[in-house]
Amino acid sequence: MVIEYIRYTVPPSRADEFERAYQDASPVLDADPHCLAYEIARGVEEPEHYVVRIEWDSIEGHEQGFRHSPGFRVFLAAVRPFIPQIQEMKHYVVRRSGTSG
Repeated sequence: MVIEYIRYTVPPSRADEFERAYQDASPVLDADPHCLAYEIARGVEEPEHYVVRIEWDSIEGHEQGFRHSPGFRVFLAAVRPFIPQIQEMKHYVVRRSGTSG
């Protein structure tokens, strides 16, 4: 499993539009066999910052499977207006996880 982090800086005046874009794109992620889970988080101290976290089965599943699927065009059409607001888009491998409590 790999995790893709996409960090955005979205003007507050476009926050609702941004969240709607990912709401529109979410059925594509839900249906894709390579997407294991995802979340969209908005900054508390800096609400113009968003982080989209997507768990993929592998980099190949993301880049060769999802990006070459028919659903990718639908996904891209929904989020395309916010591509210029991307600050980072990278894959990471989890080395350690845990819970507190």
